[in-house]
Amino acid sequence: MILTSENIVVQLRDLEFLRLLLHTRILTLKHVSALIFDGSKEAAKKRVQKLKALGLVLERRRKAYEAGILFLSKRGFKCLREHGALPEECADIASFSKRAAISELTLRHELEVLNVKVAFHEAARRRENLFLAEFSTWPRLYEFSVRDEDMRYNGVKTVKPDGYVRIHEKEVDGSTWEHLFFLEIDRSTEKLEILVQKVLCYNRFYREGGMALRFGKSADDYKEFPFRVLIVCKSKERRDNIAKMLLAMHPPILTQVCLSVLEEVCADPLGLVWTLPGNTAKQILLT
Repeated sequence: MILTSENIVVQLRDLEFLRLLLHTRILTLKHVSALIFDGSKEAAKKRVQKLKALGLVLERRRKAYEAGILFLSKRGFKCLREHGALPEECADIASFSKRAAISELTLRHELEVLNVKVAFHEAARRRENLFLAEFSTWPRLYEFSVRDEDMRYNGVKTVKPDGYVRIHEKEVDGSTWEHLFFLEIDRSTEKLEILVQKVLCYNRFYREGGMALRFGKSADDYKEFPFRVLIVCKSKERRDNIAKMLLAMHPPILTQVCLSVLEEVCADPLGLVWTLPGNTAKQILLT
């Protein structure tokens, strides 16, 4: 099926790509290839060039040796709107422009989050019994607030995770399990105490039934909606230091958090790359 707008031929896959770009804010050609074109770099390159020529996609200024970073233009946004492909959370040009603005300080972090997203996408595709139902990198869609027991934030603390992940696992009997995760890509310049405080907020969100309420259930049903927090660090030393701090808490955080390093996660996030604070043995994520 082909759609036409202002004498521009727009394919359905183009709309899928533009909508993804609206969601992620930025993408490299490698990301586009993996997420839209089933790993075909040549097909991704040709189509991206076409969309750039039409003014639907633009590219940030970069140095000669750096990968091109794509972003959605205002014309691309209008194209999505004309075809009814805009999500409700970004239905006007003002909210789009505000979200599209990314500073150089956060650019590298955003690219790391997307690298992890691609890794999950490719790893799930290699496993017949797994389906990546969702990997959202839009904090507004899954942020949450909890009581701040230390009263340092006027009684309420809002957490904006780097990602929210849902994986469906099909059993041999045909039944399906859903695994829920929040993702935190550790900024190595951030104090470890700040990250540990985030973990406490996640734990409070679970115990107070925040996830259960999101699924339309009572807060009392919180045990039916477990989730894990995936913390991806830049180094093993950083990972181990976070684990020690989580173990030293009262009570200690033992199983709700899975820790790994960025290099190993990008290689295979569904492999033996994760550890728990109380167990240094490598394990797979879906256990």
